[in-house]
Amino acid sequence: MASNRHLGRIIALQTLYEQDFRQAAGDKAFNLDEVLKRNIGRYQSMVDDKEFIKKLVDGVTKNEKKLDAELQPVAPEWPIDQIARMDRVVLHIGLYELLYEENVPPKVVINEAVELAKAFGGDNSSKFINGVLGTVLRQREGDKDKTPKKTK
Repeated sequence: MASNRHLGRIIALQTLYEQDFRQAAGDKAFNLDEVLKRNIGRYQSMVDDKEFIKKLVDGVTKNEKKLDAELQPVAPEWPIDQIARMDRVVLHIGLYELLYEENVPPKVVINEAVELAKAFGGDNSSKFINGVLGTVLRQREGDKDKTPKKTK
């Protein structure tokens, strides 16, 4: 299942990268559902959990502005639109999973994002992704520690 999820994240990455690229190019004919179906079809015999991929792609797409708003304070020296496209898409996937997927342990999310960055990003992408997502996780865990404790 884990390796299947890894492949699912790769398919989601390919789909979201194509969406980002084609939308930036002003491609009015882009259809996310068609691209997702095509990309899943390429790995049809190896993918069991197509719903995971669709949920990931749809979740990142629907929450992109929220994800950007969450990322910007964590990497203030890098405006979102200046982050390399591949790194930005990997960050969106990782952050979406950290924020919205309660069934995936945070360390697994970060590790998967780092592996995607190593495979598809630039030389320093994995360090950048690890640093940003690690900071988000530490901040979120710090917020949980600050929640008031109930008294008896």
